[in-house]
Amino acid sequence: MHFIDGKWQEGAHDTFVSINPATNETIWEGTHAGAQEVERALIAAQRAFPSWSATSIEERIGYLGRFEEILKEEKGALALIISQETGKCLWEAFIEVDGMIGKIATSIEAYQSRCESRAISVNNGILKTLFKPHGVVAILAPFNFPGHLPNGHLIPALLAGNCAVIKSSHHTPLTLRTIFQCWEKVGLPPGVINLLQGGGETGELIANHPKIDGLFFTGSYEVGAKLCKELPPHKILALEMGGNNPLVVSELDELEAASYLTILSAYITSGQRCSCARRLIVVKSKKNQEYLKILTQMIGSIQVGSYDTTPEPFMGPLISMEIVEKLLAAQAVLGASGGKSLVEMRPLQEKRPFLSPGLMDVTAVKHRADQELFGPFLQLIWAENFNDAIRLANQTEYGLSASLLSCDESQYAPFFNQVNAGVINFNAPTTGANAKAPFGGIKKSGNHRPSGYFASDYCSYPIASLQHKQIQLPERLAPGVDLLATT
Repeated sequence: MHFIDGKWQEGAHDTFVSINPATNETIWEGTHAGAQEVERALIAAQRAFPSWSATSIEERIGYLGRFEEILKEEKGALALIISQETGKCLWEAFIEVDGMIGKIATSIEAYQSRCESRAISVNNGILKTLFKPHGVVAILAPFNFPGHLPNGHLIPALLAGNCAVIKSSHHTPLTLRTIFQCWEKVGLPPGVINLLQGGGETGELIANHPKIDGLFFTGSYEVGAKLCKELPPHKILALEMGGNNPLVVSELDELEAASYLTILSAYITSGQRCSCARRLIVVKSKKNQEYLKILTQMIGSIQVGSYDTTPEPFMGPLISMEIVEKLLAAQAVLGASGGKSLVEMRPLQEKRPFLSPGLMDVTAVKHRADQELFGPFLQLIWAENFNDAIRLANQTEYGLSASLLSCDESQYAPFFNQVNAGVINFNAPTTGANAKAPFGGIKKSGNHRPSGYFASDYCSYPIASLQHKQIQLPERLAPGVDLLATT
């Protein structure tokens, strides 16, 4: 069902289902939103915008505070739905809901910091800097964080005074439906937020609609590049498009800790995070050979299972068999091109998208495709020295995240200065974005509009306003102007 103008509505178009990837069970069934549903949702948002944008910031914060309380009440139920729909382990799903809850206070702090109204005295008047919302913004949500990522756009958008139309991923419609049921309890004015379910065609209808004033997208570079061409330049566009992220290992002393950070970088969320390490670039040394042995053993010990497995696994299934087949095909191509499997990525259940984590040495592969393999597959590349490692790290057209593991602190400065990415970490995983910092990439990973703490920047625009208390002549007139004589 779709949530339009404050009401749940059935569509009249083709149906689709959401499948629990761990069990192959259908957990949701509904219809794709078509042109009529898209039109109704955008008209409702346009109608709601004047009054919503005119509400005080205190009133908008009050609505968000109510939503925060409801999220806390529904935390367990929502985490369970996220696990069932994405395959994500339950411990990770709880972290996702915690991120949604924490986003509210952080967004308020960020808005007050980055969109602070200012006033200075100039020429017997006041020059003010103020901020206005764009109007109606569209949010196209991904499947891997079906609650947290759209929430990360929606909260700052509402806070700034925008109205929104959100489309869930076709893989995870139940999560956003559940979240909108929470919003329904908040009691927002009708039309302020609207939910449309559907696949790519629904997304295209929204993105190409003249009534949207902005679009916030998380997904592939190919779709992001298409959006750049289709949206006119006067409409705000915020893109987060993944990466081919490098994890560089240089001088090590704590081998187990380095191995564990590598696991967190490459295999958390079954490798289905845009910030996951895809390339492990290791400087040649005896110490790093020992690190690789420990890492290989640690990868082999990773537990894979469904969200309700006891004890809890580290990895769950991938989102679909289609992704599994693509990953296995990519592994096979690399193997045929000279790659050597150190830990082979293998299917674990027939007709269910469970994969064991994989590690392949691809140093000998001459032509490595610069692509984001979205799953638990890490490619090892040996570097001759630290400078060579930086060179290899930059051999990508993407630029989302990068990390350096080294006990030599002096190496971080050249790494930071030379590596091209929007997130550059030291002795920390490539994953694990913090809402109190910006999150976004450069090159094929983004369009310089990071989310996180900086999401408020693309949810409003600054206005300059010069104000005088009364109309009066200046002390000196401009040359060539005579005042008309008065009688």
